[in-house]
Amino acid sequence: MKFAEFRPGQVIEAGPHAVTEEEVLGFARQWDPQWFHTDPEAAAEGVFGGLIASGWHTCAIAMRLVVQAALHDSESFASPGIDHIRWSRPVRPGDRLRLRAEVIEARRSDTKAHLGILRWRWQLFNQHEAQVLDAMVTSLFRLP
Repeated sequence: MKFAEFRPGQVIEAGPHAVTEEEVLGFARQWDPQWFHTDPEAAAEGVFGGLIASGWHTCAIAMRLVVQAALHDSESFASPGIDHIRWSRPVRPGDRLRLRAEVIEARRSDTKAHLGILRWRWQLFNQHEAQVLDAMVTSLFRLP
């Protein structure tokens, strides 16, 4: 999508993405090697009652879905930050995640007319419609 196509109140949906145990283990072993992400047997005895994905892995899944649904071939080039992020429930192997992204604000920068600023809320839901991620993200676009 091009920046000009984003409108406040607009909802973009994508997915589902099927989470596999191999994916959870691979991400965690490389980037977040805590036992409840990397050791299925120990995780089964832990507070979550089984293996869970890293929150950062959950964010990466959301990013991929956002790119597929909206940012591929756009003018997007950076993100100055995330206002908040919350992992509401753990993501587990076998979950099927879907994205709901709502545009909160889409405007030209007041000080740099060649920049578009998009503020949007990203939410991921599992197959039971339980929210697993809630994030408020800002994206920058290079405008003609």
